[in-house]
Amino acid sequence: MTNGVLHGIAPPVLAGFADAEGRRILAGGYVGLEKEALRVNAEGSVATTPHPAELGSALTHPSITTDFSEALLELVTPAMGSSADVLALLDDLHRFVYRHIDDERLWATSMPCVLHGGARIPLAQYGGSNAARMKTVYRRGLGNRYGRVMQIIAGVHFNYSVDEAVWPRLAELPGVAGVAVQGGEQALRSERYMGMVRNLQRLGWLVPYLFGASPAVCKSFVQDAGTDLESFDDRTYYYPYATSLRMGDIGYQNRQEEGTGMKACYDSLDAYIKSLTWAIETPCPQYETIGVKVNGIYEQLNDHVLQIENEYYSSVRPKQLTNWMERPTLALRRRGVRYVELRSLDVNAYHPLGIEAEQMCFLRLLMLYSLLTDSPRIAARERRAIDANQVLAAHRGREPGLRLQAGDAMPTLRDWALGVLDAMQPLAELLDAGSDCGYARSLSVQRAKVLDPALTPSARMLTEMRERGEGFAELARRLTEQHRESFLAAAPTPERDAWLQDLTATSLDRQRAIEAADAIDFDEFLRRYFAQSEAHPVDLPAPV
Repeated sequence: MTNGVLHGIAPPVLAGFADAEGRRILAGGYVGLEKEALRVNAEGSVATTPHPAELGSALTHPSITTDFSEALLELVTPAMGSSADVLALLDDLHRFVYRHIDDERLWATSMPCVLHGGARIPLAQYGGSNAARMKTVYRRGLGNRYGRVMQIIAGVHFNYSVDEAVWPRLAELPGVAGVAVQGGEQALRSERYMGMVRNLQRLGWLVPYLFGASPAVCKSFVQDAGTDLESFDDRTYYYPYATSLRMGDIGYQNRQEEGTGMKACYDSLDAYIKSLTWAIETPCPQYETIGVKVNGIYEQLNDHVLQIENEYYSSVRPKQLTNWMERPTLALRRRGVRYVELRSLDVNAYHPLGIEAEQMCFLRLLMLYSLLTDSPRIAARERRAIDANQVLAAHRGREPGLRLQAGDAMPTLRDWALGVLDAMQPLAELLDAGSDCGYARSLSVQRAKVLDPALTPSARMLTEMRERGEGFAELARRLTEQHRESFLAAAPTPERDAWLQDLTATSLDRQRAIEAADAIDFDEFLRRYFAQSEAHPVDLPAPV
């Protein structure tokens, strides 16, 4: 890496996977999706109805849950080897949901519309157990800290992990073997995944440019009367060259850093865990004014810099599966990084699922490229450049001649993007020899967007709005209705429907078991939760 610009994968790394088995291993791995969608009424306003019981328990259902609001659905797939299988399940989840939300719709875009203030946005509810109450209190805290309107922005999270057979191969390569010898495969896995996270941050501006689909917002969303957003029409704000306002200054973007001094460190897994742990354990005067338990009601879980780990917003996160009530940082400490979650994707408004196969193919390629490319630690100056580049790409990404900061250099976004795509070409060709995904083809599609910004989703949205005389809300409502008709046209297969019905029933049974197992009050539950440490597992037995 020179001047902050990533170069290609070192030839010895590619050579280490050039045989047929190596290509198969690299092309393997697992992907999963978490797709958020706001339930709205026919007019496009946020639904105030409860999460439908026919969808199961939002607390325990593995594939249908809620995020901040009772109205913000989150559809989750397990990790699968095939992107096609992931999309097929996501499609069936949408069809299943639509058959149980009556006349409501799933909003087609990331940014909500027809808002009437935060007070009208219902917090997600998860039942009567202590675990359920903790989830709701955490969300009440988010609303008190950052406002409820920000919390109902929807996105798509792309989860990726490589085939486990990658690690022994990497361990044999020059410069890698030492890590494997000293710390074993878990240490190598965590080191390389943290390197992936750093590189994905360096290239974070590329994702909103290529896939951003929120160049405009409803004026009802913007709370700041002094905004410099331009008026598209009497109900819509925009920036002429914006790609993803969701990922810009008006979105929920690291708001907790304002006045708290919080910045996660990605130098290593240990540094990352320590920075988040500090934030969870350190009181913050800014949040002390809210209070914790006020007149018998919890307004937040605590008054610390972060209530829990998930509060820290980042475009990309290292993740590990957690056990019952296990803190995520402790799961990472005990078992290392299992997968990486890319969180910067807008909902693709032009596809009913919010994401399509070609996007997933490119994202797999980008994440694997980021894993295999050298990844130095991020110094303070580069950290500032990374943050600035992301906002520039979000607000002005299609602007002709826009320059980003890369060390001492100031390349244009166009030139830098073309350089990155060119550097990914050898990996794409290697992967295509071991799979039928079409990695080189996906690169060509993205290269065309760089050469012609009019091909990006953000440009397409603004063009359609102008040609049709639509504001953002009208565009979103039109696409929402199209997607709704598509999902209602056919039900899931009988086998898939029966499986989803079984998941629903099982999740409700599981919620009842959790509620029946509670033997302590909520105050003691929280005390035990936050008292857990690496040496002492959480003293909250999992219900049978």
